[in-house]
Amino acid sequence: MTPGDGKMRSLVDPRLTDPRGELVSYQGIAAEDLEQIVAVLEAMVAWSARERSLSEKARAYMRLGDTDMRALRYLIAAQRQGVLATPGTIAAHLGISPAAATKLTDRLEAGGHIRRVRDSADRRRIAIEVTESTSASARASVGRSHARRFDAIASLSAGDRAAVLRFFDALIESAEAIDPETGEA
Repeated sequence: MTPGDGKMRSLVDPRLTDPRGELVSYQGIAAEDLEQIVAVLEAMVAWSARERSLSEKARAYMRLGDTDMRALRYLIAAQRQGVLATPGTIAAHLGISPAAATKLTDRLEAGGHIRRVRDSADRRRIAIEVTESTSASARASVGRSHARRFDAIASLSAGDRAAVLRFFDALIESAEAIDPETGEA
């Protein structure tokens, strides 16, 4: 905050969060460039908050938890690609135990989101299918949001998309280099 104005300044601006430059090396970066870097960081924060809000609204609309929603996204994609989905493949995809996958499928079935059917190729195996109503709900909420993101990316030039890809690759690489326990590279 600047004295007297009552406004909070950016929480991602290293001039405010790391004024001595102990973590962020911003000395030597032109003021214009630093403003632009901070603007990108602020845009990332705003996008992250908006994405969380959209996800929460979609889950609330469909009356689902986060893991349930992730399972449905997997099931919808598998169904559209003609891939057999089973409690075991759900467990593997979500990184949960088979028992947790069984509870999850029980919950989704009780909510009318999925149905269990016998695999036509192997009658001993149970396949999981998403109901039409849940597929339509997911399309109305998550699908429209994804379509708008696709359109935003498609509107960029090939060069701009390449720059965005380099940016995300660099972010992923920087995150992978950090030890989650110590926060150090």
